[in-house]
Amino acid sequence: MSEADEDRADALFHALSDRTRRDIMRRVLAGEHSVTALAAKYDMSFAAVQKHVAVLQRAGLLNKRRSGREQIASGDVSAVRAVSDMLTELEQVWRGRIARIDELIATDPTQED
Repeated sequence: MSEADEDRADALFHALSDRTRRDIMRRVLAGEHSVTALAAKYDMSFAAVQKHVAVLQRAGLLNKRRSGREQIASGDVSAVRAVSDMLTELEQVWRGRIARIDELIATDPTQED
């Protein structure tokens, strides 16, 4: 991965490391929500929810647009797919390592049956 790809991965995983932000993502992937409506779902201030939305937006996971006085948030499915692709890549690396360990164990001449 290039340095830019690593930076993007850091931003994506940081954004998704928080439970509230993951919940916000679930909501906005299911459909658009105003930031005001999102804030009403949480036991925290409107400003705190705005900050969570901003982190998701900076990571590219969420888009915002204005509709009158409201800010409308929607999830970016392609960004979520990028996260999924990264996790799949990591899974393949680990599966390869585990398979190699299994091979080494199977061919270990000191291993007793």
